[in-house]
Amino acid sequence: MLNNRLCYSFFLLFFSLVSALAQGEKTSVPLKVLLFQIEQQHDVKFNYIEDEIIVFAIVPPNKSMPLEQKIAYISKETRLQFTLIAHKYYTIYNDKKLDKPLCGFLLDAESGLGIENAVVRIDKSTVSTFTNESGYFELPKVSPNKIIIQHQGYQIFSLNPEELYVTNCPKFKLNPLTQSLQEVVTQRYLATGISRKTDGTILVKPKKFGILPGLIEPDVLQTMQQIPGIISVDETISNINVRGGTHDQNLFLWNGIRMFQTGHFFGLISAFNPSLAQTISITKNGSSAFYGESVSSLVDISSFTNSVEKTNTSIGSNLISADFYTKLKVSEKANLTLSGRRSLTDSFNSPTYQSYSDRIFQNTVITDLSTNEIVNYRSNVDFYFYDVTAQYQQKIGAKSELNMDIIAIENTLEFKQFSTDLSKKSKLEQENYGANIRWKTTWNSESFTEIQTYFSNYDLNSYNETLENSQILEQKNTALDIGFRVKQSNQLTKNLTLHTGYQFNETGVTNFDEINTPFFSRTITNVLMTHVAVGEGIWESDNKKNYLRAGLRVNYFDKFSVILVEPRLQFNRALNDYWRIEILGEQKSQTLSQVIDLQQDFLGIEKRRWTLSDNAEIPIQKSNQVSAGMTFKNKDWLITCDNFYKKVTGITTSSQGFLNQFEFVKNAGNYTVLGTEFLVQKSFRRFYTWLSYSYNHNEYDFKDLYNGPFPNNYHITHAVSWAGIYEWQKLKLALGAKWHTGRPITTPKEYTVTEANPNIVYNNPNNYRLKDYFQVNFSASKEWSLSQKVTLQTAASVLNVFDTQNSLNRFYRVNSNTNVVESVDTYSLQVTPNFSVKVSF
Repeated sequence: MLNNRLCYSFFLLFFSLVSALAQGEKTSVPLKVLLFQIEQQHDVKFNYIEDEIIVFAIVPPNKSMPLEQKIAYISKETRLQFTLIAHKYYTIYNDKKLDKPLCGFLLDAESGLGIENAVVRIDKSTVSTFTNESGYFELPKVSPNKIIIQHQGYQIFSLNPEELYVTNCPKFKLNPLTQSLQEVVTQRYLATGISRKTDGTILVKPKKFGILPGLIEPDVLQTMQQIPGIISVDETISNINVRGGTHDQNLFLWNGIRMFQTGHFFGLISAFNPSLAQTISITKNGSSAFYGESVSSLVDISSFTNSVEKTNTSIGSNLISADFYTKLKVSEKANLTLSGRRSLTDSFNSPTYQSYSDRIFQNTVITDLSTNEIVNYRSNVDFYFYDVTAQYQQKIGAKSELNMDIIAIENTLEFKQFSTDLSKKSKLEQENYGANIRWKTTWNSESFTEIQTYFSNYDLNSYNETLENSQILEQKNTALDIGFRVKQSNQLTKNLTLHTGYQFNETGVTNFDEINTPFFSRTITNVLMTHVAVGEGIWESDNKKNYLRAGLRVNYFDKFSVILVEPRLQFNRALNDYWRIEILGEQKSQTLSQVIDLQQDFLGIEKRRWTLSDNAEIPIQKSNQVSAGMTFKNKDWLITCDNFYKKVTGITTSSQGFLNQFEFVKNAGNYTVLGTEFLVQKSFRRFYTWLSYSYNHNEYDFKDLYNGPFPNNYHITHAVSWAGIYEWQKLKLALGAKWHTGRPITTPKEYTVTEANPNIVYNNPNNYRLKDYFQVNFSASKEWSLSQKVTLQTAASVLNVFDTQNSLNRFYRVNSNTNVVESVDTYSLQVTPNFSVKVSF
């Protein structure tokens, strides 16, 4: 208390001295200081509530003015009322008092969502506050000065205090900043919380996510399938095909850690907790030179934040799993973030679980292949999954920051087979663990250095006991990735920024197979070390109409003594206020891929295993891609069109999932894709709708297998998506439909076989297509404010509303009893409801 009084006295003396020295310059001084001066000069006393005057700062009146004129002057400048209650005693009060504080909401001008962490301050005073996640702010009860609002992502905004003297807390809309190297072309792309940047990437912010048909939460891998050119031919997020590529050709990063496993429930649910991610960046072409090891797309999930945030927590559940998320403000410079999710599937048999089980266990060891029905799966199948993350963020001094991250993902399946006197148990485990340490130092406004080291470990283990012959098959697939990165950024001029860096990766893959009858065992381990040099320049014109990012990635694979140089290019130009053109190009490579040895490996559920290139039988995959597009945006209209050419070399037959004459053949080849992607989006105040269309012409070329090109297994010629979305206050509704042509399959020439030739004789590869795919989905969500700090979020969804039966894939087999060739289909999800509830505080 004594220290506070000394500080207060020093404060008054300091400003009295400043006021006396600057009287002639007419500078503003705090009203409290001015009143103290008048009390001393005129021998009077002012009584007031300190909170009502501390916000005022005005130019002092002339010292020679009489007391009454000074009081009138102060009253005019501040709107404060002065009342003489006794000789030389005055009471000061505010006649604008209300039964509430000065308050309001800051909203994004395009999305209508609240703006969090904006600074709201009273001009010429020390009073300020921050907005919460809803954009709400609160100030002291009075202020004659302008209120200034600042946020790094929005234009500076000011308002008069009278605008806050209303019955309800008013809402103010802020316009996003567009004057940066990360300019946003459109703020709402497909849904609220999704935006498109000038460098061609799509940004998803789960905390601001609106709604999409069939989704009850911002599942990143389900969300990305709404983007034109991205599709999953079998409805899973473990088989996402971007512009005709396979899933393993996509690079998935979580805070810089490479993720080998991306799904729960063997591909039906994303493995990344949607409550955690801050920003998700999706790139189909023209990725930064700092990213390698993929010949298709990049999905970069980052939960790094620029500031230490206040404590907040959420707890939720749906019909499949329960989750929690908490961010703890450990100190003024440190945050600890924890999240976790655990399935309810081993204790709660919901309709959602029933539908997911029927879909994922088709044509596997768990099902009877003759009827394709699950055998007593309720009592004999135990399945669960979980994921957990821990993050620590520490600001060190004014320039440096330390981040440490840990993630763990696991799926476990156990099932038993019974006969009258035998019982056999099988098990499948799939897990991915990773950790990361990141140090960033910002030397000044024009330079920063970032150092990062990480590891990621993936394990897929199965133990299969067969009931018929007591055969035991053990299989393991392990992948380990250890990496180190350094990045240096320097702003050379106002328009030009240069990024340079070095990266090192050591990757190891082990495959193990063992069978007891007849005994066979093999273990294969491969290790590869890669050194990478990176250089990248970003240039933007003064008028912000031209954006160019050009980069070069130089890879050295020491095991092969091979150097690969990969250029990258992103160019964007605004032709006028409505039209933009975009040109993207890249060369990329990857040494890791997933292959299938046998369709019944790993119980037939997760049959793919990671393998490492040997630069011979398994070449280094290389891609060349170029695209050109246009964007039109005018008020409530958004139209995008992209045309692309893509060629990938070094693929193998075992990585493409052939189920025809090439199923057991090992050969290398390439595929080429030529395509067009189109999106039109229109907003009608609270309602908006969009329609997307994709065309692909996708062909293989395996010269040693077939004379000439033939359709790719992932050749979806035409794909159309539509959605209608309604958002009003905290209520959101979404209805959407998907349609695409069926995937190619190879049919038999004859539907009977002979003992002399017991194998199926096929037609030309991929000569036939399955029937077209069609699905209608629905979602609804509502947010309830239980108190100022507690919100309740509820959501419901229905996948495949009309219960349409879609054939996702088909293969053929011989019935050994009749020598007839039979077809076996894998079907899509049936009508699947889900419901979620989440409490945030």
